Amino acid sequence: MEEKSRAERFIDCFNKVDYSLRTKYNFNRSMGFSELIRRTVPLNYIVRKYEDDLIDYGRLRNAIIHNSREEIIIAEPHEEVVEKFEKIESLINKPKRVIDSVGRRDVLSVDASKSMEEVIRLIARSHYSNLPVYKDNKLIGIANGQKIIDAFGTFLESGGKAKVFLENVKIEDMLSKIQNSDYYLVKPITLTIEEALEEYHKNPKLLAILITHNGEETEIPLGIVTTGDVISMNAILDQ
Repeated sequence: MEEKSRAERFIDCFNKVDYSLRTKYNFNRSMGFSELIRRTVPLNYIVRKYEDDLIDYGRLRNAIIHNSREEIIIAEPHEEVVEKFEKIESLINKPKRVIDSVGRRDVLSVDASKSMEEVIRLIARSHYSNLPVYKDNKLIGIANGQKIIDAFGTFLESGGKAKVFLENVKIEDMLSKIQNSDYYLVKPITLTIEEALEEYHKNPKLLAILITHNGEETEIPLGIVTTGDVISMNAILDQ
């Protein structure tokens, strides 16, 4: 089979990105490519990351093609441009799953009945600062090291004794005092790196994403990704 020219490879990427974004976000076919990209920026982490490149590629496509109907090629883009466009197209249409790339698969969890002392010791031994907490096989929250320190400090400031907090307060009791649960999410195994980064972008308070088969709180945890993995996920997109 005859090898495609750089222009043909470039046009293939353009058409795949154009079709994919219009289909996924239900945009009208009459919308220009630049407008398509701008409207997709708030919806897609990859498009947001490479917005300027994609808009430039839209303009370059118009310079390469003489007639939009017959698509007569009148110019050849540089190999570096084509390779970068192919990478961006692959990130958009063949995203990597978090479970296959980053995060931990050996998820360490604790029972809701454990005392704060037991949980703190477990965090110290494991060096994991986010431990899913289960009651009757259902997730009720994440035992986060910083939140435990905050709760401990508040308890002491209110006149409580350290020994009482460590021995008598259960992790379930501490979690029940947290006003909301927006510091963690449960997502299905299909979660992609782009989707995970989008969640962290939308919610600065997010500390951990727990991954289960279908994203249900009653399912066995298969993996966990935390704020410490954000740098790694961005690096994967850059490579």
